[in-house]
Amino acid sequence: MSQRAAPVFLSIALLMFVPTPFILANAPAEESMGVVSKIFYFHLPSAISFLLSAFVCGIASIVFLARRNQTADRVALAAAELAIVFGLITLVTGPLWARKAWGVWWVWEARLTSSLVMWMVFVSYLMLRRFGGAGSEMLAAAVSIFGMALVPFVYWSVNLWRTMHPTTSVLPSLPPSMMQPALWCLGAFFSLYVGLLLVRVRLERSAAALEEAYLTLEELT
Repeated sequence: MSQRAAPVFLSIALLMFVPTPFILANAPAEESMGVVSKIFYFHLPSAISFLLSAFVCGIASIVFLARRNQTADRVALAAAELAIVFGLITLVTGPLWARKAWGVWWVWEARLTSSLVMWMVFVSYLMLRRFGGAGSEMLAAAVSIFGMALVPFVYWSVNLWRTMHPTTSVLPSLPPSMMQPALWCLGAFFSLYVGLLLVRVRLERSAAALEEAYLTLEELT
């Protein structure tokens, strides 16, 4: 499935990203922030992709722990890598927006701090997979489940505590002139995310098959 679906999603993402600069150029800017406010159209979809990837990694890790399913383990690894990529985009674009909106690059408030912690959890996941030795997949899976448990906390933190970060009602309250480009960017990022996830799982499957063939060849010789 991934062999056929991955090129489709990546092609859709490419077709959507090509006109995106023109769409955002015509999108209205927020009155007080000006053109800097358009960082929102990249920050929001990257943050949603970050949370989605954490959730996918956690669910796949649960399946792996319950059934020792290698496909689930590969999905978890791919999702963890994408969580780090999209999380880094989120953590970079956020301060760029905050500098103009709040006058500071970073504030140790609930949403920002919890997002950074969750990103570090998935960095720890990959470090365990890389340097943990035999059986590290099991421990890393437990770490990813903890990372997934942070998703609802990260999402609802702005509603539970008074923070400088906008609440979760920002997207539904956008006027149509801003909603349309925001949804366009969400679709482009989602297509890119799914395409990259499928490609990464496929690469991991090929690496496992190559390693198995190498071990078989060693036994024969």
